[in-house]
Amino acid sequence: MSPSDLEGKTYGPMGWRIDPAAVADYVRITGDDPERWAGHAPPGFAAGALFVVAPELLDELFGRSVVHGEQSFRWHRNLSVGARLQVSGTVGRVRERGGVHFVTFDMRVTDESDPVLDGKSLFLVSGESPPAVQAGLEHSEPAHSHDGGPMNGEVSASRADLVRYASATRDWNPVHWDHEAGVAAGFPGVVVHGLLQAGWAMRAGSAGTASNRPFSSGRFRFRNPMLPAHPAKVTVERSGRTVEISIADQDLEYLSATVELVDE
Repeated sequence: MSPSDLEGKTYGPMGWRIDPAAVADYVRITGDDPERWAGHAPPGFAAGALFVVAPELLDELFGRSVVHGEQSFRWHRNLSVGARLQVSGTVGRVRERGGVHFVTFDMRVTDESDPVLDGKSLFLVSGESPPAVQAGLEHSEPAHSHDGGPMNGEVSASRADLVRYASATRDWNPVHWDHEAGVAAGFPGVVVHGLLQAGWAMRAGSAGTASNRPFSSGRFRFRNPMLPAHPAKVTVERSGRTVEISIADQDLEYLSATVELVDE
């Protein structure tokens, strides 16, 4: 089956409870403020909604390399801990270029009929023969709990952190915890979740705000694969309600993001 055959297919609606334990784990992993997010989930916990429905799409793409290239969210309301919501997803446009399919996936979260959260994902899907990692790029994984010792203003994750994040959000794509799966997808090994990086970015972008819905919208572009135990610097530039965020080291930018603050 070609990814193009999935165009227009809908998944769900499926139930999603914003679980207090999962939110607490997410807050710890992203380094956010547990007091601020005692009754509401941080905006980045939108990743948990996406992976209520996305696994069914990914199962249909089994055997192909799938890379999360870009993500956007629009928050209509805050994410109340304990809320029981409905999540649905639809495969939008599928384009093919150079043997790679660019698959858009639209997500909608509602409370009965009222919108809570919308999202749009861009997945890059390769052919059935996975890409080979470039010679010399495969590497030995760091120790399970080693996070690289990030300094002030930097972020990084250990391999154990990636498993904890996957548990909190249900993003169990094996490229984030299994070395062989990462290599088969064309990476040097295990790579950090793009939406974990987005969570770090949103934590930094919401600094100095007090709302439990700090953003009205956000767009996140995953520029290069980030390796575990590999610290990178977070930079934030604010102009009015628009906040530009980057996660990068001296050699590569891993994530660039634009978020719009709500008008408090």
